[in-house]
Amino acid sequence: MAILASPQGRFSDNCAKENKKSLMSLRTVLAGLLACCCSCPALAKEPVQVWLDPGFFSYHFKDENYRENNYGFGVGVFMAPEHGFLAGTFLNSDDERSRYGGYHWRPWDWSPAGLSVRAGLVFGLIDGYSNTNDGGWFPIIVPTLSVEYGHFGVNLSIIPHPDNGTALALQLRLRVW
Repeated sequence: MAILASPQGRFSDNCAKENKKSLMSLRTVLAGLLACCCSCPALAKEPVQVWLDPGFFSYHFKDENYRENNYGFGVGVFMAPEHGFLAGTFLNSDDERSRYGGYHWRPWDWSPAGLSVRAGLVFGLIDGYSNTNDGGWFPIIVPTLSVEYGHFGVNLSIIPHPDNGTALALQLRLRVW
């Protein structure tokens, strides 16, 4: 956790409290996701897969000056091909730090030429947009198309946002387990 100094050289207690509050909220989300993983014995029949991603690239349909290289770090843990849990952080379109956690449900499957193509939804929580909920956590539902081949994959998502408009996001992924 970082504590920022004010221009007068004093530490900002409010900033430190907000960082601690955000970290505790993210830990709560991750603990809930872990509890869901452990309480689903039916999902344990499939081998667990762990995916890493460096953030994503976005294209905004609203003509504004948004950041479209949304670098960060994320992890996806899939208990079965249809069920995964996500968490991470990235620089959002407003050039602010966002954190997210969610459940990735991918029920529709198509397997052409050795590819795994899955469609579904991400149900989650995200923060870090100062123009939405004062930067606090808010719920999201994101339609997603996943394409995987061996240890490599991509997610293509349509991300609705009440203030920034809709964006199309491409997320590169690497399976590490």
